[in-house]
Amino acid sequence: MAKFAIDLTPLKKYPDFRNLWTAGLISYFGSMITFVALPFQLKELTGSYLAVGLLGAVEVIPLIAFGLYGGVLADSVDRKKMVWATEAGALILVAILLGNSLLPNPSIALIYIVAALFAVVNGLQRPSMDAMLPRLVSHEDLPAASALLSLRWQLGVIVGPTIGGIIFATFSITVGFGLDIATYLVSLAFLARVRSIPPIKEAEKPSLAALFDGVKYAFRRKDLLGTYIIDLAAMTLAMPMALYPFWADELQAPWALGMFYAAITVGSVFVTLTSGWIRTYRFHGRAVILAAMGWGLAIAASGLSNSLIIVLFCLTVAGASDMVSALFRGAIWNQTIPDELRGRLAGIELLSYSVGPLLGQLRAASVASATTLSFSVTSGGLMCVVVVAFLALFLPKMWKYDVQTNEFAVREREIRKNRELS
Repeated sequence: MAKFAIDLTPLKKYPDFRNLWTAGLISYFGSMITFVALPFQLKELTGSYLAVGLLGAVEVIPLIAFGLYGGVLADSVDRKKMVWATEAGALILVAILLGNSLLPNPSIALIYIVAALFAVVNGLQRPSMDAMLPRLVSHEDLPAASALLSLRWQLGVIVGPTIGGIIFATFSITVGFGLDIATYLVSLAFLARVRSIPPIKEAEKPSLAALFDGVKYAFRRKDLLGTYIIDLAAMTLAMPMALYPFWADELQAPWALGMFYAAITVGSVFVTLTSGWIRTYRFHGRAVILAAMGWGLAIAASGLSNSLIIVLFCLTVAGASDMVSALFRGAIWNQTIPDELRGRLAGIELLSYSVGPLLGQLRAASVASATTLSFSVTSGGLMCVVVVAFLALFLPKMWKYDVQTNEFAVREREIRKNRELS
């Protein structure tokens, strides 16, 4: 069983990584409360599928624009300072939501505006956050560090929505926003203890040309491009999250709303806690493709049942499949992309795993509004399976990717080893 246990070495070995991990663990807990609060508040104010689905729509354009720009900045500024500044910006946005919730008639328009600004902050922060990792741990410890970062996020996603649902039912949304603000303050204190991570000498200055260099690099590498396209397709076609508040009501279990948000992450946690085996599995691209198809099948099955237990079980299986995909995508990204391009590619990665779910929420809400909730969920899952299988036919380099022999993985392994020795 030891080979399956999650590797805790990066937390023990690297103090800066430990502080970064702790900061994220605390802030994600609060952020997930707010993440659940926004759709819940809109549902209470409007009772509309589309009003909730539009939350994803208003975030798409800011996330695309600032995700790409954040990637360029991540290669040319101190990545630690960028993460700290954007974390402080997110705190201010939650304070605005708290103030809005205290009004006799909270502004719906302001909720959408703040959601769009959250996308701006996230777009600027995540490329720097992701690009920090190869500078904080050794090349060999990157897969283990990625798994630990996933676990950190998962714990927040499980605990945050569950506690949030209890807070909303027992107290109010305002209390939830207040708790989120408190977690941001603690997170900022831990982030301040992480060492600075300035750009390397080879880094380019922020420019449109630098952005296009990153995009061209991604398109030249079909194994890398496949990781973006496969995940984007899977999330766009089969992400049902916008339907959770209505799904819980339809199953006559409004008290279980937090469980819907937590179910996918429970599956993810199971995979993460047993992720030791990823150290020895070589065919990362193949794992991403098969896991994406597993995600679609599980989502499709969840839409066919009227049993709360079966629905939550299927969502848990979907989360486990998605986590397998995420771990191997992260391994490909962190072990093959040069550091001078890491920020820009992290911006593209952000779009692949963030824009997909946002578009998926809009698709799910639109189809449910025109047909039924069950049809929306099941049809999306089946389309995911078909489209991913079709895309895989045109991505042979991704299917054959072997971390031991891939030219980019071998090159980066040598470069980082020499950098650590110098």
